[in-house]
Amino acid sequence: MAAFREAVGAWARGGAEESARDLAGRLGVRVAVLLEGPSDLAAVDALAARRGRDLAAEGVCVLSMGGAMNVGRFARLLGPPGLGLRLTGLCDERERPYYTRGLERAGAAQHGVFVCAADLEDELIRALGPARVAELARAEGDERALRTFLNQPAQRGRTAQQQLRRFLGTTSGRKIHYGRVLVEALDPDRAPAPLDGLLAGV
Repeated sequence: MAAFREAVGAWARGGAEESARDLAGRLGVRVAVLLEGPSDLAAVDALAARRGRDLAAEGVCVLSMGGAMNVGRFARLLGPPGLGLRLTGLCDERERPYYTRGLERAGAAQHGVFVCAADLEDELIRALGPARVAELARAEGDERALRTFLNQPAQRGRTAQQQLRRFLGTTSGRKIHYGRVLVEALDPDRAPAPLDGLLAGV
C-alpha cells in the first residue's frame, strides 16, 4: 500500500497513472481515505491498529494529501473520474469547503467526510482531558519544553485545552508524534466522534 500511495502522489504531481492503476488492481484497493496531513494519518493508523484492523489488507488506502486544498486533485484521480474508488476523509471545520467542493466536482459528494470541530488534535485533547495530555507530554520527555511554553506571555488567558493544542503545533514533527501517542492513550472504544465514524465507515 505504501507503493500505491507513492504512485498516487507521483500521478498527482503530473506523472503517469499506469503504476497507480496497476497497483490498485493488484492490491484490491476499494476505498481511499483523504487526509489533510501526516498527523491525521498517524492517528488513523494508530486507532486502526488498536482495533485490530489491517486497513491495507482490507483494501483501504489512507492517504495524506499535503493539505486540504489538494483534495480536488486527489478526488479526481481516485474517485469516479479516475480509479473509481469510494472516497471518504477527515478534515478540520475550516477546511470543509475544500472537501465539499472537491468531492462534488469529482462526482463523489454522496460519500462521507468526517469533520473535526477545530482539528483532530483538539478532538483528542478533549477526549483525553488536558491533565492526561500534559501527563503524556511529560512521559514523552517534553516536560521542560511544555513548561517553557506555558510560561510564555502569549499563553496567559488561554484555556489548558488551547495551550496544549498550540503546543503540539510548535515543533516540526510533534503533531505527527502525538497523533499516535494520544490515540494509543485512548480507550479504543471512546475515540473522538469524527475519528470513530471514519473507521466505522471503511
